[in-house]
Amino acid sequence: MFLGIIRIGDGMAKVKNKILRNVIGELISFSFIAVGCVMAAAALEIFLIPNSIIDGGLTGVSIILSKVTALPLSMFIICLNIPFLLIGYDQMGKRFLVKAGFAMILFAYLLSLFEGMTDVTDDIILATIYGGLLLGIGVGLVIKFGACLDGTEIVAILVSKRNSLSVGQVVLFFNIFIYGSAIFVFGPDRALYSLLTYFITFKLIDMVSEGMDQAKAVTIITDKSEDISEAILKRLGRNVTIMNGNGMMSHPDKIILYVVITRLELPELRSIIKEADVNSFVTVTDISEMIGNHIKKIPKK
Repeated sequence: MFLGIIRIGDGMAKVKNKILRNVIGELISFSFIAVGCVMAAAALEIFLIPNSIIDGGLTGVSIILSKVTALPLSMFIICLNIPFLLIGYDQMGKRFLVKAGFAMILFAYLLSLFEGMTDVTDDIILATIYGGLLLGIGVGLVIKFGACLDGTEIVAILVSKRNSLSVGQVVLFFNIFIYGSAIFVFGPDRALYSLLTYFITFKLIDMVSEGMDQAKAVTIITDKSEDISEAILKRLGRNVTIMNGNGMMSHPDKIILYVVITRLELPELRSIIKEADVNSFVTVTDISEMIGNHIKKIPKK
């Protein structure tokens, strides 16, 4: 009986430690998301917007509408992104909704907070380069830790699942129309500078968030294959390929899981693996090309 009590105590201690690790992990994620929001808002209000340079996506649309209507930019940021947050919840789950909602609300608040600040430079080249660098790092941090600031990328993921276009190609297609519209509001030279800023930002996001690829291939070697595969199917709606593996020093033989996911789903997958089996061995690789429909989601029941 005494040994049973000890085992129960050890089990409760492990559960508490697991909960504590999850809480600390989430606090770190939200902290970096907040830092990314600060950097992105500062880039727009201190470098880009004072020099009539816009960002791409819904943020660019919001800047154009704010300029035309003289209404607050933060209002358009929130209103335009609400429908895409709901789409993101359906595709990527509650965790994504909470993080993305937090990021967008904080981003809108910071834009209004920084609005009255003095711009750093009126040199258009410096504003383009440093605004693009700061914006790219900020957005990259937000994406890396499981959120996003712009609903355009959510739509791009949905569109890319139904044809051969990548997420980056779809986003670029949207932005061509946005920067084309900017010509009539800010002039052709500012639209061209905005396009240059977009390419700088795109590259920095690519570096910070570990790639802008449409899909990533994840290989998981684990003793909890059923728990992990069921959680992936339930929470991400992704099919999992299960294989038997033989290791030179592993007894018994291991189970290998293979799944293809989008970049925005990677933080949720990390959480699934940590919750099920912290001893899993996981590799994540970029996919440059796919043939077939492996990336399509299975409808959630």
